[in-house]
Amino acid sequence: MRLSWVELRDYRNHTHTRVDLGHDGIIVVAGPNGEGKTNLLEAMHFLYSLGSPRVSASEPLVRHGTDAAFVRGEFETRDGRVLVEVEIRRKGANRLQVDRSTVRRRRDLRRAIRARRRGFMDEVVVLLQPTRDTLTSSYERVLRQRNRLLKEHEGRGAPPELEAWDEQLIQTGAAVIQARAESVDAIAPEASQAFSAVSGYDLVVRYAPNVPANDVEGGFRRRLDERRSDELQRRTSLVGPHRDDLELAVRDLGARSFASHGETWVAALAVRLGLATAVEAAIGEPPLLLIDDPYSALDPSRRDRIASILAARPGQVVISVADEADVPPRATAILDVRAGSVIARNEAA
Repeated sequence: MRLSWVELRDYRNHTHTRVDLGHDGIIVVAGPNGEGKTNLLEAMHFLYSLGSPRVSASEPLVRHGTDAAFVRGEFETRDGRVLVEVEIRRKGANRLQVDRSTVRRRRDLRRAIRARRRGFMDEVVVLLQPTRDTLTSSYERVLRQRNRLLKEHEGRGAPPELEAWDEQLIQTGAAVIQARAESVDAIAPEASQAFSAVSGYDLVVRYAPNVPANDVEGGFRRRLDERRSDELQRRTSLVGPHRDDLELAVRDLGARSFASHGETWVAALAVRLGLATAVEAAIGEPPLLLIDDPYSALDPSRRDRIASILAARPGQVVISVADEADVPPRATAILDVRAGSVIARNEAA
């Protein structure tokens, strides 16, 4: 999948920006901090995910003094071109059009360009298994209802309706656990390979479900029984995939607790690269890869290895850099950003 062009109006500090991105290879968004590089990458992300990786509300995305921001762009996929247009409103619901037709559901956009954002593991599930895109939302609906029941119950013992909600929690939760386990298994080998190419040793990527994965439904019921008194006392659900984790380990130590800052950053990049490779295998074409400031936490050796890996990837890779020394020599295009304005470097020459 390739993003041919993107246009921003009144998006954060971009009054009006249009950029042509017809190149494969590394596309560099360069400029000092605070000028709008990350905002441009964020807008590209919003265009296909309908959400920001930085904020949950729409209001911060709209330029001060305006009521709405607009992001437009055209994707090239193996099935043809897809025009996506989003009006991001300061107040009220956003509006989305795909090929000039109004779209009311995110899944319709996903069908067009095969992407959507949730928490990382659920993002992996959706990207690799699009038909399972409602699993987490179904589970979360049941979880909210069960939590409300626990919170509002005033009698002694358990609420009489709790067993029925237990069964729904188990059924919807087991489906989430299975999908997450399969998806993490799909990205783990590629993530470890990418990490090893940079660091010289392996990264362990492991799904850590809150209930035993070898007998999900049975284990779920046993854990609910074990935590029943705690749940009644704390009035909230303490068992289920809402308490899952994704474990990363280097040199037999947990990456988040024991890895260096550089190792932690390489691990995060490696997991994303693993996801990109798995998505390519699943959909038959390389996805657009957006990476904000990939080199700032890396020593020169790791930076050069990451740059080589990114340059060797098929399709488009868009990165931002603040330091001119971090612009890869193999970049296919360089976009200079100043105060929310973008100029292609060959145009500025």
